[in-house]
Amino acid sequence: MRKGRRDDDAWLVPRTPFAATHSDPSKMNSLQSLPPEALNDAIQQKTCRAIILAGRRSADDPLALAARAPHRALLDIEGEPMLLRVVRRILAHPALEHVLINIDAPELLEEIPELVALRKQGRIEFVRSTESPSRSVIESLERANLDAGPVLVTTADHALLDDEMLDAFFTASATSDADVTLALVPRTLLRARFPESRRTYLRFRNESYSGANLFLFRRPAALRAALFWRRVERQRKRPWRIARAFGLTNLILFSLRQLDLNAAMARASRVIGAKVVAVPLAIAEAAVDVDKLEDLELVRHILCERRNR
Repeated sequence: MRKGRRDDDAWLVPRTPFAATHSDPSKMNSLQSLPPEALNDAIQQKTCRAIILAGRRSADDPLALAARAPHRALLDIEGEPMLLRVVRRILAHPALEHVLINIDAPELLEEIPELVALRKQGRIEFVRSTESPSRSVIESLERANLDAGPVLVTTADHALLDDEMLDAFFTASATSDADVTLALVPRTLLRARFPESRRTYLRFRNESYSGANLFLFRRPAALRAALFWRRVERQRKRPWRIARAFGLTNLILFSLRQLDLNAAMARASRVIGAKVVAVPLAIAEAAVDVDKLEDLELVRHILCERRNR
């Protein structure tokens, strides 16, 4: 892995989007919030569903081409497609009962017998993603039916996802009254465990954090987060409008690192109109996704270490 390259800074908008179950704001008043204990009940009764985002930017994906894979979600990890590892881990967790795979080329999944068998059993679904990331997420959440219970959103490149991460995230989320929770990993922890790994960080007053690609949409009020993210997506080529959406004061405070994590989430929640709570995880591997070849090498190295313990 290459040394001497600095970590990337990141703007407050996370790489993985928020979303919700309906795209019609007129439905907001009819949506009933789940009581605080509903998440605990859902986890205990195995009624949470999951969405795996497996889209790619283009068919000529450089990572897939370099790794000689038909799709970046199907990179070889210990002799099996990366996506399949994530599906297995989710379905094995006691809180999760169904998986929806959102991918731009669902026909590729027809070539993986285990996924085809799981679909026939009704345990997973294949859904074709759209060119708009926010629209893809919203359509998947509509299909997953957020009104019926919480929905976990993660990504196909979360190759190290395991029960420890899911348990920690669900436990912390269950103690919160948030509409949406998202997992983050402290930079100090990541740098201590993987000093050569380049990550994108959100920088706050006392600590910086990297995303862990775990989002829990707990109740229909998360719709407001989806609507806000769609608005931001439409302005992606106009950064000043994205900044204006968050407000000049918030932009200045964030840029000067005057906000700690909780304060930043509170301000973002007021702007979005839905309560968003960040869940720091003390698991460095939770922030390791496969976004480039050196990430793939790191994942393979970590898994090799685990086998040799």
